[in-house]
Amino acid sequence: MYKVVIIDDEPIIVEGISRMISWDQYDCAVVATAYDGNEGAEVIRHFKPSIVITDIAMPDMDGLTMIAGLKSEFANMEISILTGYRKFEYARQAINLGVTRFLLKPSSMEELEEAIKTMVNNLKSNNILPDSDENAGIQEARLDSEANNFIVINAMKYIEQNYAHKITLSEVAEKTYVSQWHLSKLLNRNLGQNFSEILNNIRIREAIKLLQDPSLRIGNISEKVGFVDLAHFSRVFKKKMGISANEYRNTFAESFNNKKS
Repeated sequence: MYKVVIIDDEPIIVEGISRMISWDQYDCAVVATAYDGNEGAEVIRHFKPSIVITDIAMPDMDGLTMIAGLKSEFANMEISILTGYRKFEYARQAINLGVTRFLLKPSSMEELEEAIKTMVNNLKSNNILPDSDENAGIQEARLDSEANNFIVINAMKYIEQNYAHKITLSEVAEKTYVSQWHLSKLLNRNLGQNFSEILNNIRIREAIKLLQDPSLRIGNISEKVGFVDLAHFSRVFKKKMGISANEYRNTFAESFNNKKS
């Protein structure tokens, strides 16, 4: 049987879909349900289903990011959205990210069954067998897909917004609905840098801006851009820039004075 996971914050919808569909006629079985995005992501990572039916407008959930995360990490997974969210642009983006069907609530049983039939046919067309652990790894050919690009862009936005705080790869992965391993692979493949390099580059870039203000002490600048201690900041800065932060500041000041004169 193809494994199915259903995610919706309305229990009556989850129960209805689980019980009213004759899953066995489609070679399918519902292996788990969830009632919010975070729980859904955990369930999916545990069961590795072939088919997911999910809402995208649930509390504490970025629906498009979750969809992108699933399609990025589990390339062959078939996903259909069942939602009351009617914005056309949202539906267009979801389809671009690889969603099979975008169904509006309330949907008829005929619409649901057509979506299920289509997802099963897609799996069979891709030679995905029932009960196979086909989602264990991403296919190399899909590493530049729309979903992967979406995840990288969102990860970079999150890092840019939070570089000044203590931030980990695990945290960014959670926000983009993918595993740490997968996010690390995407960043390396798309940007040619690992997470630590990306974070340090952003922090040093911002430190360079702050160094132009002579009223700020270098220790304070180090803290402002997210380094835990000055020694670490100094090592990273010199490795990237070739000179110390203090030497850089003096060089900038000298250049600025020469321009004035």
